[in-house]
Amino acid sequence: MDVEEAIDALYGLRPEEFVAARDALVAQARREKDTAAARRIAALRRPTLAAWASNLFARQRPEEATRLLELGETLRQAHRTLDAGQLRQASRQQHQMITLLARETAALAQQAGLPLTEAVRHEVEQILHGVLADPQVAEEWAAARLTKAPAATVDFTAVTPEALPERPQPPVATTPAPTRGTQSRTAKSDRRGEARRERVKRARARSEEAAAQARRSQDALTEAQDAKQAADARAGRARDRVSELEEQLQAVRDELREATEAAGLADTAVKDAARAVDKARRNADRASRELAKLSEDTDEV
Repeated sequence: MDVEEAIDALYGLRPEEFVAARDALVAQARREKDTAAARRIAALRRPTLAAWASNLFARQRPEEATRLLELGETLRQAHRTLDAGQLRQASRQQHQMITLLARETAALAQQAGLPLTEAVRHEVEQILHGVLADPQVAEEWAAARLTKAPAATVDFTAVTPEALPERPQPPVATTPAPTRGTQSRTAKSDRRGEARRERVKRARARSEEAAAQARRSQDALTEAQDAKQAADARAGRARDRVSELEEQLQAVRDELREATEAAGLADTAVKDAARAVDKARRNADRASRELAKLSEDTDEV
C-alpha cells in the first residue's frame, strides 16, 4: 500500500465518508501485514467541515494557494525584522486576500454540495490567518491535509506597523561633536526609540500570551468536539443495534402470529376429526347391531 497516496485520497473525501474509508484502509493494511501503515492511517483524524473546505481550496486552486503561502512568508519575515514598511504593505494584502479566499472556499464547498454556515466560514478565515502566521499550518494546508482550524491566531497586526520603530539610517558623513542642545535632542530621540522598542516588546509578549491562551482554548474545544463525535458515533451504533433488534423482534412476532394461527387451525382440524371419528364409531356400532339382528332373523327362518 502506498500510504501517502492513501492519505491524500482520504483527505479528498467528504467528511462523512472519512471514518469508514479510513477503517477500511486500516483493515487492508492489516491484511497485508503492514503494521506501520495500519498504525499511521488509524491515527488520522476526520477533518472538520472548515478544514475539509480549506483542503478542497488548496487542492483545486494551487496558484492562489501559492500566493497566500508567499504572503505568509513575507509577513513572517517582516514581523521578525520589524520592517515597518514591509509589514504595512503585507498587512493590507493580508486582509484583502483572506476575504477573497474565504469567499472562494465557501463557493467551492457549495459546488461540492456542502454549503458553509457563517460559523464555519469564520473557521475558514481562522485557518487562512493560521496559514499566514504558522509555517506548520501552512504546510498542512498546502498538502491539503488539515484536520481542524488552528488556535485563534493573534494577527500580525497585534504589533501594528505604526508601533514599530523606524529602521535606523546609516550616517552619511562624519559630523562634528554635538553641541549641548544637540545632545539633549539626541537623548530625547534615544528615549523615544527605547520607549517604542519597549512598547513593541510588551505588545509581542501580550501577543504570545494571547496566542498561547487561544491554543489552550482550542485544544479544549477540540477535545470536547472529539468526545462529542465519539459519543455521537456510539449513539449511532446503539440506534442501529436497536433498529436491528426491533426488526428481529417484529420478525419473531410475525412468526409467533403465524404459528398461533396455524395452531388454531390445527386445533379446529383435530376437533373436527374427533367428531368425525365419534360419528363413524356410532355409525359402525349401529351397523353392527343391525347386522346382528338380521343374522338372528335369518337363523330363525
